[in-house]
Amino acid sequence: MPKRNNEHISISDALKEFIEANKLEKGLNKVNVADAWAKLMGNGVNNYTTSVNLERETLYVQLSSSVLREELSYGKQKIIDILNEELGKEIIKKLVLR
Repeated sequence: MPKRNNEHISISDALKEFIEANKLEKGLNKVNVADAWAKLMGNGVNNYTTSVNLERETLYVQLSSSVLREELSYGKQKIIDILNEELGKEIIKKLVLR
């Protein structure tokens, strides 16, 4: 990291620079997306979620309930919006429920 003239840098800024410099962000996004899904969708949905996978800008969610899949499919855009809001950036462009 370049020397800064005694300028204070917050740990989160330093971490951000480190992550971006090391291209870890993609891997972290995958973890963060799965965490955000679990947190925002609640136990009712999590009990039927078998996998959450982010590939490029598409989130693939495997659900063990066809009824739930049907129900969630009506609110796809809203789900994308609340997940992106939770993540603080637009990571997800498309949601695929399987």
